[in-house]
Amino acid sequence: MSDHKHEHGHDHDACGCGHDHDHEHEEFVLTLTNEQGEDVEMVLVETFDVGEKLYALLLERDNPEADGIILRMEEEDEEMVLYNIEDEAEWKAVEEAYNELLAQQE
Repeated sequence: MSDHKHEHGHDHDACGCGHDHDHEHEEFVLTLTNEQGEDVEMVLVETFDVGEKLYALLLERDNPEADGIILRMEEEDEEMVLYNIEDEAEWKAVEEAYNELLAQQE
């Protein structure tokens, strides 16, 4: 995917009540630009924490069998912004945490 930051608004407490309860989960779709300059619709599948940082797993909407991507999520001006993980040490920590998450879900 490209090195551009990708912004989207997402209110994690949409009901405003501040507590957990069941919601119908909507498909959250983002449009990212790949290395060829093509727009690709990605679906937010899961978020997870590694240390103090939040990461998102995205899969192609029209090709769920394709490899997913993991991007770092940061809040800027009340918006969530996605960033590529370019630091090798950060990537190794994220990959390890994601593999542990997968093992717990099985």
